[in-house]
Amino acid sequence: MGQIIVEKDLDGIEGLCLITPALHDDERGYFMESYSRRDMEEAGFNISFVQDNQSMSTKGVLRGLHFQTEHPQTKLVRVLRGEVFDVAVDLRKGSKTFGKWHGEILSEDNRKQFLIPRGFAHGFLVLSDVAIFLYKCDEFFYANDRGGIAWNDPGIGIHWPGVTGEYKGTASADGYRLDGIELIMSEKDQCSMGFEEFCSVPDMD
Repeated sequence: MGQIIVEKDLDGIEGLCLITPALHDDERGYFMESYSRRDMEEAGFNISFVQDNQSMSTKGVLRGLHFQTEHPQTKLVRVLRGEVFDVAVDLRKGSKTFGKWHGEILSEDNRKQFLIPRGFAHGFLVLSDVAIFLYKCDEFFYANDRGGIAWNDPGIGIHWPGVTGEYKGTASADGYRLDGIELIMSEKDQCSMGFEEFCSVPDMD
């Protein structure tokens, strides 16, 4: 495990981890192993990743909070360019930390990677002018298997850095801003269910 530093069970949430790869730099630039199955296994992670996804977003874009039900995914997420505030919410109804959230600043400078187990909702807010976001998944993406929970639901109470606005009972981005910029969200994300409604649906795997 010489090439990574691992912080486990962030905020007491079982399975939620922060991974920082070792950086080797000199006058030419730097080198790092962005992923090593050997190091991960030595750290106690036996995850078979099957798909890499990459997105580009501009400042004020908020994606989430997303989860899968039929095909849940473990995700290992990081930022190649820019900076985001990345959030995971524990949706495992048998968990002692059900409904608890944890957020991390991920950036091209800090090189941190956020490991999010199955059974969590995930989302992120872009803080820089542009962000390129990469995540590894241990299950394939299925377009019809994506649920969503309101990013601003007070029942979860996520503190999105720099965001101003007032909750009006829905996931709408209307009236919310980041550094004077209106939040940018998909129409689908703005129609996400509230946390109380989620609590009434069948358990996730």
